[in-house]
Amino acid sequence: MKSQDIGLLLKLVSLQKREAQRGSDRARKAWPDDWQGWEPEDPPAGGDVLAQLGALPAFEYSARGLAAETGISKSQISLSLNRCIEIGLAIKDRKLGVPRANTKALYEFILYGLRYVFPARPGRITRGIATAFAAPVLQEKLMSAGEFQPVWADARGNTKGMEVAPLFKSAPQAVKRDPEMYALLALVDAIRIGQPRERNLAAKLLKQHLELPE
Repeated sequence: MKSQDIGLLLKLVSLQKREAQRGSDRARKAWPDDWQGWEPEDPPAGGDVLAQLGALPAFEYSARGLAAETGISKSQISLSLNRCIEIGLAIKDRKLGVPRANTKALYEFILYGLRYVFPARPGRITRGIATAFAAPVLQEKLMSAGEFQPVWADARGNTKGMEVAPLFKSAPQAVKRDPEMYALLALVDAIRIGQPRERNLAAKLLKQHLELPE
């Protein structure tokens, strides 16, 4: 299993929520206000086609569509989906034939195994995109963000803090395209690097974002 597999599963979660939120701007609240209008510096291949066909679920869930949204290559998308389906972290939608994340299994893996399998440690001071407890999804829900602001290194980022390696290489580009993806990955990072208080709150919010029963 690769860390990008988790990123792809989170993208599937975001896409399914997008289907239910067509025409709504609720998901944009996950972005900082000064992020509005940001575009990736190097749009993924197929981005123009995605803009034209993005309303079609069949295209969004294709290897080409998922590659355009996540920055993960088409060949890796296919391999990742096969791995996830084989181990039960993803299933095929019986009606639409598109891949879906098994959110219950995904949540359990993130909660109990992710920080051991894909650990992260804060590094050098840099400018980047706020993640974990410094990201908007958690920032207003904690009295303190701790001793450092964790960020994914990015030249256009608006936060200065200690660098944390993203779960997968193209995550900083993927979140600029999808505010829900940003919220999900930030919550996952809080579970990876946070103290018990941050991890517990992030786990509770992640459960809500995955729309799992309490």
